[in-house]
Amino acid sequence: MTTPSLAPFIQKRPWLMNWMRPLSKWYFDNAGYRKLGLRADDLIPEESETVQLALKRLPPKEAYDRVFRMRRAFQCSLAHQLLPQAEWTKAEQDYQYLTPIIEEIEAEASEREDLESMIIKKKTAATRQSGDQIAGKH
Repeated sequence: MTTPSLAPFIQKRPWLMNWMRPLSKWYFDNAGYRKLGLRADDLIPEESETVQLALKRLPPKEAYDRVFRMRRAFQCSLAHQLLPQAEWTKAEQDYQYLTPIIEEIEAEASEREDLESMIIKKKTAATRQSGDQIAGKH
């Protein structure tokens, strides 16, 4: 689900960060989703099982707010209107609320896959004796 990102590369270089900040502000302002009252995580497609599980793990208030934002944006879209500027999502309100949960689920799935693919070998009598000899036991 997660995609490669240039963000860590840019954040390590202050000169590049200063150059990219106005460009990113311009992009987010013109993306249009904030003018409908949405957040960036509201745009994540819900078709994958990982996202479905993440949505189930959302706190009830956050889940309710997400549904409200989605319905309000849908109504605005049907009416071909934008929200009044006072109701637009501000940059400080546009934080990631779903992405950390998705990353946590992906880490759990990866760990589960690693544990399930682990091969356990029983020690035989011959390997036990050779192990004892190496350890200095006779």
